[in-house]
Amino acid sequence: MTEKNQDDVHLAPMELDEAKARELEEKFDSEIRFRPLSRTAMWIVGGLLIVLSIFHYYTAGFGLLPEMIHRGIHLSLVLALVFLVFPAWRAGYDQPAASTLLRPLGIPILDWALAILAVVAVAHVPLIPLDDLAFRVGNPTRTDVILGGALILLLLEATRRSVGWPLPIIALIFMGYALFGPWMPSILVHPGATVPQLVDHLYLTTQGIYGIALGVVATYVFHFVLFGVFATRIGLGQLFLDCAAFVAGRFAGGPAKVSIFGSALFGMISGSSVANTVTVGSLTIPAMIRLGYKRPFAAAVEAASSTGGQITPPIMGAAAFLMIEFLELPYTTIILAAIVPAFMHFFGVLMQVHFEAKRNGLRGLRPDEMPDIVDALKRDWPTIIPLVVLIGVLLSGYTPYLAAFWGITLCILVGLLNPRRRLTIVEIFESLRDGAKYALAVGAAAATVGIVVGVVTLTGVGFKVSFIVTSTAAQLAGVFGPLMPWFAANTLTLLFTLVMTGVVCILMGCGIPTTANYIIMVTIAAPALGLLGVEPIVAHFFVFYYGVLADITPPVALAAYAAAGMAGADPFKTGNTAFRLGLGKVLVPFVFVFSPSLLLVTKDFTWPDFALAFAGCTIGITCLGAALSRFMLVRTRAWENALLLVAALLLVAPELYSTLLGLVLIVPVLVRQWTAWRTERPVPS
Repeated sequence: MTEKNQDDVHLAPMELDEAKARELEEKFDSEIRFRPLSRTAMWIVGGLLIVLSIFHYYTAGFGLLPEMIHRGIHLSLVLALVFLVFPAWRAGYDQPAASTLLRPLGIPILDWALAILAVVAVAHVPLIPLDDLAFRVGNPTRTDVILGGALILLLLEATRRSVGWPLPIIALIFMGYALFGPWMPSILVHPGATVPQLVDHLYLTTQGIYGIALGVVATYVFHFVLFGVFATRIGLGQLFLDCAAFVAGRFAGGPAKVSIFGSALFGMISGSSVANTVTVGSLTIPAMIRLGYKRPFAAAVEAASSTGGQITPPIMGAAAFLMIEFLELPYTTIILAAIVPAFMHFFGVLMQVHFEAKRNGLRGLRPDEMPDIVDALKRDWPTIIPLVVLIGVLLSGYTPYLAAFWGITLCILVGLLNPRRRLTIVEIFESLRDGAKYALAVGAAAATVGIVVGVVTLTGVGFKVSFIVTSTAAQLAGVFGPLMPWFAANTLTLLFTLVMTGVVCILMGCGIPTTANYIIMVTIAAPALGLLGVEPIVAHFFVFYYGVLADITPPVALAAYAAAGMAGADPFKTGNTAFRLGLGKVLVPFVFVFSPSLLLVTKDFTWPDFALAFAGCTIGITCLGAALSRFMLVRTRAWENALLLVAALLLVAPELYSTLLGLVLIVPVLVRQWTAWRTERPVPS
């Protein structure tokens, strides 16, 4: 692209159009893509969504209901809405259907029936007196078995409609394992369960459908998603984008770096890869293309950056709230542990973007193309108040849902009182409606994952899988040990266990949401890491980070495909490029497993260990970025790329001498790069 073309780039003012962002998100995110509804049906569905949001907002501030009742109300509304708004099949629902006897209000009568049956099946358990329920577990009545079986089938269908086929198929495989245990091969054999026993365990106990996964969505996730919607509505997202443009826009390849910083800041309140992609990308992707980036690369930058939304404190994604329950740790500990790995992810994307911009000679934004940060702060400074208060309440030791309650309350107050960006009553109700939209797919998926977790607790398959994984890793360590004598046998065993776990996480994540992937892998794979001495919080973060990679890993890379659609780029090329940009996130989990001090909250944390791990990780990610971009100070040669790749792996390895060897390998590359740069640099006149 010529300099004349580059002069046509204009990003100021970077005005975020919330309506357009919502439209794009509904277009590219299948989890909130509802079927077209008639006007009357739209009012009914919208009213139920608002009721769902008000229920969670009220209970967050004034006290949760008893566990089973709270989860039951949440799940009954979620499943009923799923059947009303998600069609059984995608084809043929482009326009609202006419109202007929078999399609009241344009919705098939079967879907109305399924919605009502779902409410009845879910409500049955919470209505059983607690004393009676305790005696009924293990001895279910015929009604329990019938309604429990119906709920399982309804859950699988609701999840298929809202999320897709993979998760229901996984749940069916696990139920098959529970029922046919005596015929399983070798170590996987178990006594097996009858259908009533399986339904009893999944339906009447808190180890199945009504388990931790559903509880976390109903008591934590929903509230923070609602906060993110309100925070964006009052203009906090706009302020973040203006700050990102001011900080990063002036440097080489400016819009791409704005994309990274903007996605990092916006990710603090969104916690969603796709929401992050379409909101920030609606501004940055066109600017990157006009500046000279190829369309797949521009889309990939936004997608790779936006996946950081799920790992960026303080809100992060739903999986972060699950850690609270699984690990029984305060949320402040989870936030603290996430800081450095999140930084490493964005740093890795930033280095590749920087090298790409330098290699192609792409300029930054001129002063007249950047937003006026003083004016932005004067206009939108009140919007930061809810986030500051939310973080303050969290750090004070109160529950996350109470922090979200005060954050939402202050968003509403700021929206009503801020004269520069005032919310109307209609917009408040629209925010309540939109916040509940995001809960439907994740609510159905969380309950379905409860089926998987229930089978694991019923059969003990998690420990069997852990034994298989660690035994296989030990055998591989025995085979490859002579080829890598500088690594101890237990280190190699752990390394191969991590590799296998990471691969499975990515494969699982290609078909199911991050939250569901995290729960399944924590239940099945994390025990294997525990057997090898990995701290629980480290093991959980490892599977969490690899699950997040699924959003940019073909063939099912939702964030990458959303960005590709916005850029008019090839989705598969975009996904491959986004995965390449996110490779820093592939290395970082290995670093904090072998050097847990990187998470800041582990038992054996020391500042020297942290400094060594941090330095090795940043240098290694820089080397990786240079090798993948084929540029450092000048274009790199093939032998330099090979050395940089090897050095990157050695720098993040657990042993000190491997780190030193990695530094030694960099030296000839730096010498050649410096010499060539001095030669190619124009002589000042």
